[in-house]
Amino acid sequence: MKLYNTLTRKVEELKPLNAPEVTVYTCGPTVYDYLHIGNWFTYIREDILIRTLKASGLEPKWVMNITDVGHLVSDADEGEDKLEKGARREGKTAWDVAQFYTDYFEKSLKRLKILQPDYLPRATEHITEQIELIQKLEEKGFTYKTSDGVYFDTSKFPTYADFARLDLDEQEAGKRVEFNREKRGIGDFALWKFSPTDHKRDMEWDSPWGIGFPGWHIECSAMSMKYLGETLDIHAGGIDHVPVHHTNEIAQSEAVTGKQLARHWMHSNHITIEGEKISKSLGNGITLEDIEAKGYNLEVLRLHVLESHYRSQSKFSWESLEAAQNRLNDIYAWADLRYQTSDDHMPEKLDQAFKAMRQELLDALQDDLNTPNALVALGKLMSYMSNIPIPGVDGKYTDGTLGLVQDLLGLQVANRPDITDEQKTLIKAREEARANKDWAKSDELRDELANQGLGLRDKPYGAQWYRL
Repeated sequence: MKLYNTLTRKVEELKPLNAPEVTVYTCGPTVYDYLHIGNWFTYIREDILIRTLKASGLEPKWVMNITDVGHLVSDADEGEDKLEKGARREGKTAWDVAQFYTDYFEKSLKRLKILQPDYLPRATEHITEQIELIQKLEEKGFTYKTSDGVYFDTSKFPTYADFARLDLDEQEAGKRVEFNREKRGIGDFALWKFSPTDHKRDMEWDSPWGIGFPGWHIECSAMSMKYLGETLDIHAGGIDHVPVHHTNEIAQSEAVTGKQLARHWMHSNHITIEGEKISKSLGNGITLEDIEAKGYNLEVLRLHVLESHYRSQSKFSWESLEAAQNRLNDIYAWADLRYQTSDDHMPEKLDQAFKAMRQELLDALQDDLNTPNALVALGKLMSYMSNIPIPGVDGKYTDGTLGLVQDLLGLQVANRPDITDEQKTLIKAREEARANKDWAKSDELRDELANQGLGLRDKPYGAQWYRL
């Protein structure tokens, strides 16, 4: 299996340290508000990664964190903790806000048919591990203390800029007026923040440095080490994490262990809406509930995500979602062909077409998760099957192919129910009416089936039904 590695800027063969096990850490949500579709694009793409690893004979051990403390409004360690902001917005405690949106996130994973990670650790449940990691950094001379917290000294980590290919001199020259003058360097970041003196926070803990809370970045290092060890096979997240969050993770982790944090880095690119990045300030943070309110099934969003490559900058619009809905309807109709036997034996060419599609589908995903090409492979088979007699539910390759599509793409095609015997009788009666050129009766039966949610396509070999 090949995957683009942000570390080397190349597509590389994936070589896990202890195959068939492959350790995967993916950055999860900050649980202070409803997630927008930009977040879900990333999580669906990571789900495809896990599905492809499994189909490739590997055994992923997957950790996705829950950030429920420490993520400040500014990535530069300035501003308010997002959980505190959410608490003020909703008139609840930060703990209540975190629990509500964590529950929402876990339910939404199921709604989107995203596989369940092996671990979903919360930052607030790993304060001890984070404090211990900061202490190790302190012992090694990588930290310093200011009036508002304990910071990582990036000047002590010579390769700090390498991962994101940062120009630190340019950043230094571009300091803003409000830059924290106690920080020694522009890239230095908080490991532990002190609680304010004028009020008590909902979330705060005692530490060797004083009462406060952990910085955003330290949680991922602490939890990835606890559950997956000091070197990961794959670390994944959104591309926006590259210059700050993941750069800081590398620095603090490798400063402690002296080992490479992750052998392979996978990043999902941005999505835009009407040419703009998704932003709450722009009011374009579309949620799952917004999509459902317009009458779409969430599987349409999953398909829409698969239509673009994870490394491309994707564009979202309601028109593109409607196109995805039409495409999904076609896929459903193809899946329903399993119940429409018109030949007791699978034609040899169809047999070959099924085999070819199964291989092309897997090949596409093993080639840097190329989901657009995977859908092309599926579309070729669907097009081929549109005008030939098709096998029934017991077809040798039909069932296996539906299961493979569901396992690899997460599209729910393998367990769709058959229509009723009464509906099959109506279809047969309509066929007889057409054979007898009783067009009035034929139209009457077609309308009756339409009222029951079934449409018909007349093919050379007979009527093909599909769900409206």
